[in-house]
Amino acid sequence: MLETSARLLRLLALLQSRPLWPGPELAARLGVSTRTVRADVERLRALGYQIGAVSGPAGGYRLGAGAALPPLLLDDEEAVAVAVSLHAAAAGTVSGIEETSLRALAKLEQMLPGRLRRRIEAVRSATVSVAGRGPTVDAATLSAMAAAVRDRETLRFDYLDHDGAASTRAAEPYRLVYTGRRWYLLAWDTGRGDWRTFRADRIRLRTPNGPRFTPREPPGDAAAHVLRGVGSAAWRHPARVRLHAPLERLAEILPPTTGVLHDDGVLETGGDSLHNLAAFLGTLGVPFTVLDPPELRALLHELAARYAQA
Repeated sequence: MLETSARLLRLLALLQSRPLWPGPELAARLGVSTRTVRADVERLRALGYQIGAVSGPAGGYRLGAGAALPPLLLDDEEAVAVAVSLHAAAAGTVSGIEETSLRALAKLEQMLPGRLRRRIEAVRSATVSVAGRGPTVDAATLSAMAAAVRDRETLRFDYLDHDGAASTRAAEPYRLVYTGRRWYLLAWDTGRGDWRTFRADRIRLRTPNGPRFTPREPPGDAAAHVLRGVGSAAWRHPARVRLHAPLERLAEILPPTTGVLHDDGVLETGGDSLHNLAAFLGTLGVPFTVLDPPELRALLHELAARYAQA
């Protein structure tokens, strides 16, 4: 039998691992009686943990959110993941979170054992971010949208489209997608009766949220759907290029943020300039045919002649 303090930590770890635990199952995991489990639950409640009890055959104990944040238990892999994520957030595209991320990272690293600090430092020193910086999104807005996705609550918000026209929307949020440049919300627009993609930096949330909803059949892969839908807006120069290589090889050399790759080898992509797009295609190391735009074909002819002279 575990000592009381060790048993409480084990109980807390179990409660954090899934939404609901029947009392007898907790007792079996801890090697104690259900009466001891009830006593341990009361001890955790006294420490500030909000633990609810659900009666009935399908009942049990549930760890809930409280007024204050109590200590969290993280295993080695979770601690490394949190530290690396905080480091990335300090230089990310979520506005107002950089300083907070650094403070949280300093607290976490102070408590980490040396073996984990070395792992995190190895990841940081070996990683260089080349993601393009896009418009920043208020951290509170991003967090509120993520919570609505989780809780299946309808969002109400004011939205500015790419032409600057304002509208009021109600939408059932499905996923947040980050393309390496911008954050997007994929949601079912209840007013228009269709799946729509919204730029998160153009969203101004209204409170409170709308009613809860029953999830709809998703429109396939969220990232692919967003990239397909916003390609013309995300890139100044959209393009369609047929890549003459096996799909397995293309999947290895094309990052997800490049665009949408179809089964026939056609890549829907784009760039901030035609020169950058031409340079990117040249680095792939596979034959390709430009389907459109014609301006990209003309530029490639010009570059080919220049390179041949060199």
